[in-house]
Amino acid sequence: MNSRPTKPLSLPVDHQPVWAEYAPQHFGWTLDGGVAQVTLNRPERKNPLTFESYAELRSLFQSLHHTAEVKVVVLRGAGGNFCSGGDVFEIIGPLVEAGMPSLLNFTRMTGDLVRAIRTCPQPIIAAVDGVCAGAGAILAMAADLRLAAPTAAAAFLFNRVGLAGCDMGACAILPRIIGQGRASELLYLGRKMSAEEGLSWGFFNALHPEGELHDAALSLAREIAAGPSFAHALTKKMLWQEWNLSLDQAIESEAQAQALCMMTGDFTRAYEAFAQKQRPTFQGD
Repeated sequence: MNSRPTKPLSLPVDHQPVWAEYAPQHFGWTLDGGVAQVTLNRPERKNPLTFESYAELRSLFQSLHHTAEVKVVVLRGAGGNFCSGGDVFEIIGPLVEAGMPSLLNFTRMTGDLVRAIRTCPQPIIAAVDGVCAGAGAILAMAADLRLAAPTAAAAFLFNRVGLAGCDMGACAILPRIIGQGRASELLYLGRKMSAEEGLSWGFFNALHPEGELHDAALSLAREIAAGPSFAHALTKKMLWQEWNLSLDQAIESEAQAQALCMMTGDFTRAYEAFAQKQRPTFQGD
């Protein structure tokens, strides 16, 4: 195999959190073995979002572009519910009285959160139980993988408050997950999608008993984190980027991405481990 440069460049990065010490104000955070857990933690209100938590979540996922410490993120809610959406009194009430510039600033900020989740290099796993409504359903939708408890119910209920279903990328992303007709049904009616429906439609990857959901999400996250994180990041990028490419463009993009992966130390480690009939230990470079 060709030799690889082993000394990484030390490039300055401004305003990066020290991830082991990161202490957000509006949600919980832990990091262990490359697996981060983001916990929406207002259980007394079923974990609604506020202006501040939207902004802080957006900043978090934007910052993850610049770290190799975090390999996978598990997104969950506290107290038996995932997220009830935007807080009625802290968000919807003020929006009723706001003017167009403020409204557009808000809707662009919420869209930026979805964009940050989809474009950060780390795979995101949503562990969904109980209520998963409005913007909460969008957060689950934006994740790469979704595990759910049988009690979970997802509802894109924007029409129930007089809004269009085209919120935070729902009309682009949801049909690609569950199909145009099913997405149209949920977005026009605002009805709940049960855990069983979500599993059969491909929205949820698997169902786990409520008491086992958290451990199942962590187990899946650790399995992914043990893999080649550089290659995982390219897989995520291609899954997102190729929505807007022709087949010829997609094939060429994947050829370039795979050639980059073949330049990594992880590719060499996998070959050497295979030759020695061992399991590779990936290092993400």
